[in-house]
Amino acid sequence: MDTPDQNIREPGKESLAEAPPSGGGGGIGIILYGAGNIFSLTAALERLGIPYGFINSEEDFDKYDRYIIPGVGHAGAAMNKLKATGLVPTIKALKKPTLGICVGMQLLTSYSEEGDSNLLDIIPVKTLRFKDSADHKVPHTGWNRVYPEKENPLFQNIPSGSHFYFVHSYFIEYDKAYTLLASDYGNQFSASIWLDNFYGVQFHPEKSGVFGETLLTNFSKI
Repeated sequence: MDTPDQNIREPGKESLAEAPPSGGGGGIGIILYGAGNIFSLTAALERLGIPYGFINSEEDFDKYDRYIIPGVGHAGAAMNKLKATGLVPTIKALKKPTLGICVGMQLLTSYSEEGDSNLLDIIPVKTLRFKDSADHKVPHTGWNRVYPEKENPLFQNIPSGSHFYFVHSYFIEYDKAYTLLASDYGNQFSASIWLDNFYGVQFHPEKSGVFGETLLTNFSKI
């Protein structure tokens, strides 16, 4: 696996994000459903001065201009927790920009081998498990390069071959129709997917230094 050659900036003391105004026009809404440690994400948004808040109910969606679905751990368990919130129909009907991160990206797909689970089926691709090998241990953990498949404002000012930080045992199958970024770990996979207003990234932008912060800033402007 490659070693990143970008300048990784340590967390600074830049201006904190302000609470979003009510009634819309309020930055990013982070969907809470009990399946993710969001501290690193909120810390990154604060460093960047990007307004954010939290979504716990259907009414909260109207407060924000775009949304993030975070997520770590088991995709099947995460989907069950998301169903328990009652927010699934609202999420599937969203028309504003929506970004799934890590397991949050996997939830956008139709199916995961992890737990033999049906997911949101917003983007018609599957989430599969990496095969262990001598050269590629599972989980895929650490820095890896990503390569654009098509132009998109989410990756503006992020060069081809940039490094991002991954931690995952399951990957989204490569499909040229929906892949924004491709990467390779024993096999080619989708590091980022896109359909209409739904975006997903398998890596953790909040842990990926300068280019991760660039991605979050780009998303705040889509």
